[in-house]
Amino acid sequence: MIDRFATTGFHPFVLPFLLGMWFVLGYCLFGMIRILWELPRKDRRRFLLSLVTPKTAWKNIKDIFLNCLIHVKLWKRNPVLGYMHSSIAFGWFMIILLGHVEVFLFLPERIRLFYYPIFFNFFVAEGESTIQGSVLMFLMDFFLLVILSGITLAIIKRFASLWFGMRRTTRPSFLDMVGMYSLWAIFPLRLLCESFTAHISGGSFLTIPMNRLFAWFFGNDLNYLPTWWAYSIVLGIFMFVLPFTRYMHIPSEMLLIPLRNAGLRVMHPRKGFARVQVFSCPGCGVCIDACPMSVKKENLKDCTVYLNRQLRRGNEKRIAEISDKCLLCGKCTEVCQVGVEGPEMRVAQRSLRKYSINPHYNNIQADPFIDALPAGTRVLYFAGCMTHLTPGIKKSVLSLLDKAGASYSVMDPDGGLCCGRPMMMAGRDEQAREMIRLNSEIIRGSRCNVLLLSCPICYRIFKEKYNLGNIRVVHHSVYFEELIRAGRLKVTRDEAVKLVYHDPCELGRGCGIYDEPRAAVSAVGTLVEAGKNRRESICCGGSLGSITLSYEKREGITRNSVANLMAESPDAIVTACPLCLSTFNKYADVPVKDLATVLDEKC
Repeated sequence: MIDRFATTGFHPFVLPFLLGMWFVLGYCLFGMIRILWELPRKDRRRFLLSLVTPKTAWKNIKDIFLNCLIHVKLWKRNPVLGYMHSSIAFGWFMIILLGHVEVFLFLPERIRLFYYPIFFNFFVAEGESTIQGSVLMFLMDFFLLVILSGITLAIIKRFASLWFGMRRTTRPSFLDMVGMYSLWAIFPLRLLCESFTAHISGGSFLTIPMNRLFAWFFGNDLNYLPTWWAYSIVLGIFMFVLPFTRYMHIPSEMLLIPLRNAGLRVMHPRKGFARVQVFSCPGCGVCIDACPMSVKKENLKDCTVYLNRQLRRGNEKRIAEISDKCLLCGKCTEVCQVGVEGPEMRVAQRSLRKYSINPHYNNIQADPFIDALPAGTRVLYFAGCMTHLTPGIKKSVLSLLDKAGASYSVMDPDGGLCCGRPMMMAGRDEQAREMIRLNSEIIRGSRCNVLLLSCPICYRIFKEKYNLGNIRVVHHSVYFEELIRAGRLKVTRDEAVKLVYHDPCELGRGCGIYDEPRAAVSAVGTLVEAGKNRRESICCGGSLGSITLSYEKREGITRNSVANLMAESPDAIVTACPLCLSTFNKYADVPVKDLATVLDEKC
């Protein structure tokens, strides 16, 4: 191959691309420096150290490849959407990579020219046929075809999202549309460019036949320069609008992944790690269908994708409305291909405002009268606020502990103690820390070695926010399943009874506990599954996470969740959360029982 512009290797048509590329690189560099500066010093240090830690560095590379280019999470959830995204992202990456390989092999002196690999087929003319050249030309055509298939699917999805299993998608902003249409135009224009010059620079199975077709229509003297100008201009437009559209998630996610792998969490509602999450949102709208509130049309714009959009715009009123309304069930995070932490982002936004807090929470005192438990396995049972409102659960838990011969004491026999979650949800971290300190004094003073919880909310808070040393924190669904396996609880099984288990948000998505409750349910009856279960379980609608969602507006959410649980016509619904139990009991046509109650009845 020979250089058709041997002296300079330059043509003015590359300027739109060059200007756009330098702009977006400068913007991203400035943004990265700003984000790192906003991080707390200890987080910044942790992040920088993780970059030179071999294990974490390798994980960063692997995760960026699998999540940014291949989109493995989306493949698992929806193979068609997975192919659509990966065909464009990975195909584009491969075309850029192959362009650099071409320059390195044939014109290495041009590798320093930033634009040269992108417009290689304009600047070179085929000199002699080489094996390397034939292979590279074939691969270029192949990946271009792959990208075009993905673009075709993207266009269809825009106008017929139901075909892709999406009832709803986000409504794009004006700049989103500019970015979207320019992205759609980039690769058809590239196909035209390389087809028009295939008789000069060479081509393969896709570009050569098109070249012959164009020559048949327009003659051998093809006027190819306008298409290269159009290609460069569209690339430039896409680069210039990228920082102000949802496509900013492409570079942002490449920073989000190593920050997350370094163990960083949302510490400030608008800065540092939170800012990266906002710009990493791809705006795809997958979270809309997943959100349990979406059963009501009025709630469609209260999902995480719209929170991120409003955060970009700085619309404080809508940010507050969306943050306060959320149930904090975590399903948006579960389905998000990027893993944007919707609940954490909302709680962080709440910390900017003042709420009226029940004064009871500010006057909790450590109870000095809890007796120290004797030696051996010593269980301290914390019922929690919601379990005291559903006393049947507490009664069943204590009955099972008695039947198992456990040595136990009750931390909150008359209520009055709180794990601290309400304060955290309202963004009142200082009051929550004081509550944690007082509770920790009680727990350590009891000399227990097992802290047993009935409420998944309490379990998650004690597990994640408390530092109790060697004291084991365990939910009753796990603890009683262990006692059944150990033979300390003898249960009878009725195979004729069909039981469906509902995964509570905090116990399932929040803590990853799915198998132990199912094993316990299977020990007393025939387990059947809900339509959506485990990580995609539907919130009961009674979540205390929402500050503003009224009782009336929750009804549709609960009925939808109950309908999901009734997919296999069970005889009863079993859950492991007092809040879910109370919520489902209002609308279910079959009995709703806590797992502890079901086990106690069969023990």
